[in-house]
Amino acid sequence: MKTNLAYLLVDKSRLVRRRFDESVRDHELTGPQARLLLLLGRSPGAHQASYAEALEVEPITLCRMADRLEEGGWLTRIADPDDRRARLLHPTEKSRDITDRLRNTIDAILEDLMSGLNTTERDELYRLLTKVGENTEIAAKAEVAHG
Repeated sequence: MKTNLAYLLVDKSRLVRRRFDESVRDHELTGPQARLLLLLGRSPGAHQASYAEALEVEPITLCRMADRLEEGGWLTRIADPDDRRARLLHPTEKSRDITDRLRNTIDAILEDLMSGLNTTERDELYRLLTKVGENTEIAAKAEVAHG
């Protein structure tokens, strides 16, 4: 049961991510680019490295992604006044316009995924997944603390 549940969590997450990635192609973005734009919409002005960590990609990968998005007018990079080597990422008006559409895409995907679940079941799923996420964060911090 435990192995099966772990497999289900990982596999279904992969399928949801694939569905999202396919749906954002209509916006002429890759899935990772769309996730970065959504992240910029929530947390603008951070270092490239922090976005790389949040998206679980290597800093060089994030840098290349930011290059393409900057060339397309989706984001701007501003030198960090405290560290001239570092760049802070900011959304442009163009990316602000699309983030609402991306959020609508996510809402539509979630609605499809939740079809057949009543409000109580949806609330319970949310509560349980939140708890699993909290436990995962606690375990990760414990691993780091114990080296």
